[in-house]
Amino acid sequence: SVEFANLFLEQGKTVVVEVDKEGAKKEYKTDKAPILKDYPTVVLANGGSASAAEIVTGALRDYKRAEIVGEKTFGKGSVQALEPLLKGAALKVTIAKWLTPLGTEINKVGITPDIVVALSDADQNAGRDPQLDKAKSEIISKIK
Repeated sequence: SVEFANLFLEQGKTVVVEVDKEGAKKEYKTDKAPILKDYPTVVLANGGSASAAEIVTGALRDYKRAEIVGEKTFGKGSVQALEPLLKGAALKVTIAKWLTPLGTEINKVGITPDIVVALSDADQNAGRDPQLDKAKSEIISKIK
């Protein structure tokens, strides 16, 4: 997610902050010059957008680098590790949480888009995608 966000964000920008159970923070930053920094950007998001997608969405939003269109994201802002058990079993344990660069927690909350556009079953059944249509109109308005 950090490498992908680096396509859009200036070198040295925090993409995500990891906070462990003791409150210790670790920032993950961009490390290269971005190749897409001058391009208008719109991010499509919905309840299927989770984890790394939310990290990128949150970073681009915090830096006002993209407009977010669609529905609220899933809200998976936690870090897990596998703890080995007997006989090849393992236990997945949450060891930290992620915050956006401005410190917004997304775990179990998600990210609400700048422009909320629902996608109904009727839309899907009819082959319509109002979220994509809105994203297209937003990006076109930015390049005119």
